[in-house]
Amino acid sequence: MIGLPFAGDGLVHGGLVGLGIFAALLFYAYEKRRRGLTDPRLWPIAGFAVAFGAIGSRLLTWDVSRQVSLADWWGNGDRSILAGLVGAWFGVHLGKRLTGYRQPTGDLLAPAVALALVIGRIGCLLTELPGTPTGGAWGIELTPAQAALLGAQPGVGLHPSFAYEIVFHLAAFAVMWRFRDRLPHPGDLFICYVSSYALFRFGVEFVRGNEVILLGMSRPQWFLLVILPLLLWRMQRVFGKPLRPQLEGTAA
Repeated sequence: MIGLPFAGDGLVHGGLVGLGIFAALLFYAYEKRRRGLTDPRLWPIAGFAVAFGAIGSRLLTWDVSRQVSLADWWGNGDRSILAGLVGAWFGVHLGKRLTGYRQPTGDLLAPAVALALVIGRIGCLLTELPGTPTGGAWGIELTPAQAALLGAQPGVGLHPSFAYEIVFHLAAFAVMWRFRDRLPHPGDLFICYVSSYALFRFGVEFVRGNEVILLGMSRPQWFLLVILPLLLWRMQRVFGKPLRPQLEGTAA
């Protein structure tokens, strides 16, 4: 593949991210209805997840050394999916605290998040630096103008790392669709999804092209090294604890 159709185009990227969020909210509404969940507090909780996900994706990657306006920082600053997920997680818990909702919501949110990331990563694939050189005659080759814009070398095949992520999230969505009613405990679906994505993301970072800061690893990888033990510990609950009765009509 030669070049990117919309290299550096923030409008295209932002539009697809917005489309992904819209699709996630539609799925959230569908899944909420399918499960018979009518509690009106579930919508404010979803709103907190979206709002704090957007804030977290920017705030947790804010380079304070750059002297830019608030509007430029919000529109053109660095963004991170991992930081956005952390922000969304915080938003859900804050929303529950403020509304008094106590039931698990992870199983309701996990497939919606995967769907949003499938569409959002299409925006990344069309506009951002694809990845590191493949070392072969395949990959995405940037034109000289695109390479100068994105800080890469022209005419060299680069790993389509965002395509790898799209495939992962599509597969995760399909698996969650099939097993969304079969795991024993409320919240298990979300734990499995986030843990598997963390492992996948750690590996794919080696071909992402992000800045290496220490011992051959990027900032996302060091962040993942911190949280992976916690996620793997939580995974023990999925396979290591006995089934607890689930109240009818609760969110999973």
